[in-house]
Amino acid sequence: MSPLDRVPPWTLAVVAMISIQMGSALSMSLFDRIGPAGTAWLRLALGAIVLWVIVRPQWRVITRHNLPGLLGLGIATGVMTSAFLSALERIPLGTTVSIEFLGPLTVAAIAGRNVKAALWPAVALIGVVLLTEPWSGVVEWLGVGFALLAAAGWASYIVLTQHVGDRFSGIQGLALATPVAALTAAFVGVPQAWGHITIEVILWGVVLAILTPVFPFALEMLALKRMNQRAFGTLMAVEPAIAAGIGALVLLQIPDALHAVGIALVIVAGVATQRQAERPKPFVDLPATPDP
Repeated sequence: MSPLDRVPPWTLAVVAMISIQMGSALSMSLFDRIGPAGTAWLRLALGAIVLWVIVRPQWRVITRHNLPGLLGLGIATGVMTSAFLSALERIPLGTTVSIEFLGPLTVAAIAGRNVKAALWPAVALIGVVLLTEPWSGVVEWLGVGFALLAAAGWASYIVLTQHVGDRFSGIQGLALATPVAALTAAFVGVPQAWGHITIEVILWGVVLAILTPVFPFALEMLALKRMNQRAFGTLMAVEPAIAAGIGALVLLQIPDALHAVGIALVIVAGVATQRQAERPKPFVDLPATPDP
């Protein structure tokens, strides 16, 4: 048993969220140079390199049974990352994450099989509405649209991360899927970044790649091996609160009283799922591939 196996899976998920939101806030420093899509592509491309150096996955572990899951996870990750940073360019971090949270919220609601299972996602939804304040001001519809696209990517990412994690040992599946994510992001990201890549940008990109995707995505894959989709999806409810906190500290985006109420609601919904966070081993699973 590795040391991480002794850590509660919800703890891994929370640490991953903190890393993701810190990386998201710091990513804005590259927007003026290579654009949000360019930043997404650079993070994923460098992250793929780092993961391959660390994990050293082998092509022979890819079979016709697990290839669709790997491709799907890579595409979902590329879309999610590019759309999220494009939204972040237009609307605040807390608002972006609140809208994006509708993805895992939907996963949690669908995974529940009774009215009680849908209670905490419903509470979280109220918090998301309070954080988003759709009734006030001028809505930046393009930013909202990108955030909704990121929400769809996030929902797919949760389902496919668990699917891929069940079929590979450790984080080999993540190492194999991340190059696909980088290639997906490259379609829009490379044209934005072309001609603006410098040594300074690359070095900063390595730092961002470690903050997200390398470190948090690895923790999430390990967490999803031991959690059910509903518990994980609802636990993600604390991410708007984490985003709001980091937005306040790093970007000086201070939440008002109404936002504080919304944050409290999503935290309550997230904490309430921890008692049932343990996930039994899959009933049917492909043979695990050995670590190289």
